Amino acid sequence: MDGATNLHTIFLILAAGVATYLTRVGGYVLITRMASVPPRLEAALNAVPAAVLTTLVAPTAFYSGWDVKIALLVALAVALRHSGLVMLAAGWLAIMACRHLLGF
Repeated sequence: MDGATNLHTIFLILAAGVATYLTRVGGYVLITRMASVPPRLEAALNAVPAAVLTTLVAPTAFYSGWDVKIALLVALAVALRHSGLVMLAAGWLAIMACRHLLGF
């Protein structure tokens, strides 16, 4: 790679870091300056975790192999009764079992 490409990459990384920092700080400053959080904003903020989880899980569920699909189903079943750490361990064990024992 030449010097211009390296400089462009460094600039891109720095710009992404600054944008991330400003977004996080801006949200914090905005919320702390409000006397109370409006109901619509509170509803939108409450929907963020489900939206992020869906964004992460949905493509994996549709475009991965059977090993991942089985692990997701096992993790879902365990999540209905146990904590997140237990769910994570169950999903990990399920995918390892599928890959090593069943040959997926």
